[in-house]
Amino acid sequence: MSAGRPARLAVGVVSAGRVGAVLGAAWDAVGHRVVATSGVSRASVHRAETLLPDAPLLAPDEVIRAADLALLAVPDDVLPGLVRGLAAAGAFRPGQIVVHTAGAHGVDVLDPAVEHGILPLALHPVMTFTGRPEDVQRLTGCCVAVTARADDEAAWNVGEALVLELGAEPVRVPEQVRPLYHAALAHGANHLVTLVRDCADLLDKAGIRPAERLIGPLLSAALDNALRHGDRALTGPVARGDVGTVRTHLRELDRVDPELADTYRTLARRTAHRAAEGGLLPDHAADEVRAALDDSEEHR
Repeated sequence: MSAGRPARLAVGVVSAGRVGAVLGAAWDAVGHRVVATSGVSRASVHRAETLLPDAPLLAPDEVIRAADLALLAVPDDVLPGLVRGLAAAGAFRPGQIVVHTAGAHGVDVLDPAVEHGILPLALHPVMTFTGRPEDVQRLTGCCVAVTARADDEAAWNVGEALVLELGAEPVRVPEQVRPLYHAALAHGANHLVTLVRDCADLLDKAGIRPAERLIGPLLSAALDNALRHGDRALTGPVARGDVGTVRTHLRELDRVDPELADTYRTLARRTAHRAAEGGLLPDHAADEVRAALDDSEEHR
């Protein structure tokens, strides 16, 4: 295999989840060949039929044995046990490329397979997937975190080449920072969905519908401004020090959803901190906001 461009590879996908099926289909589209996949749930079987129609459904160890490039696309907590089990079953062989997509792990989790002579890689797309055909196009232009053994430059190059073939951008993420890297992404992407849905639910409770149409342009602009301008994009009553408005918000939130009111308090404290650190909010105003948050919590 050339370090600059991987040879045509027989790809095995374990399993046909949202990420595995999409990556398999994407590599198949650029000339590799998905020779087998695994899937148990009805959703996985459907994704395999839709995205990997020429790949037979086999047991995970059979998928690995059939592959030059074995893709382990399983949840983070499942991965260590899966690797140990496949290694104990003798599924790996020397010269195989074994890739996993678990964001929180680097390549150390593949050590049981390394003992069988494989080349270990961790490739984590910085993208959210639904498991539908349009997700294949989402890979184009997105970033993919690449992790290989620190002293194995050839492996780094292979991982980057596999990513570049998809039209994506490889980003080297060292083994030791993978957990923090993944925590950052999960905090942003996962909690953003929670925040947006909480916002929509509150509007729905107020009888304002359709909430999504109302907030779509606002939230899109807020995200764009945050990415472009950082903390200078902060706005709203907390960043302005409008304590009276903050108190009103908390009164209403405590009335309709006390748990959500606690979330508002937590995020408002973080907003006040960032606004003060960024010079947008004077220290005395930040102190007043924090006092209002504390006071509303004590007297709710």
